[in-house]
Amino acid sequence: MLNLVLFGPPGAGKGTQAEFLINSFGLIHLSTGDLLRSEIAAGTELGLKAKANMDKGELVPDEVVIGMIKSKLDANQNAKGFIFDGFPRTVDQAKALDNLLNENKTPVSGMLSLEVEKQELIDRLLERGKISGRADDQDQSVIENRINVYNKKTLPLIEYYKKQGKHFGINGMGSISDIAGRLKEVAENI
Repeated sequence: MLNLVLFGPPGAGKGTQAEFLINSFGLIHLSTGDLLRSEIAAGTELGLKAKANMDKGELVPDEVVIGMIKSKLDANQNAKGFIFDGFPRTVDQAKALDNLLNENKTPVSGMLSLEVEKQELIDRLLERGKISGRADDQDQSVIENRINVYNKKTLPLIEYYKKQGKHFGINGMGSISDIAGRLKEVAENI
């Protein structure tokens, strides 16, 4: 089973590249944002817990998100693998994911970390903001803050996966197809 953590700062192209990896390797996409929305829409117990937190403006607790991931894993036991997008975001979340996957004897195969220069991230997000209308992609100071938060809170995950020999840095600069080719080459060799 191929279990990949797709990693990178805002604007690195994770969503675009996740689709490519899903199609290339037959993986199931586990986007925490999508999971939260679908569990809430389905009215599941986990969805109701998540909604209660979200309605108060609070973050959804790790155990609720892990529970949703567990449900998705359990529902897809014959999958070729999974791509984790947007999770884990902290070392504690990575440890919880490792525990869950080890219970199923399907550990994380590798972290594919898209590396993109800061100005390129800003340019990509501003361009996406023009197309999508997303407010958080239209203000350069907001974008820079998002990148800074990523660097402070999420970047330490690289060291966590490096210690396990599972970190694979990938040049995230260039055309979508060039980046996809680099990702595919690394994933094929994991």
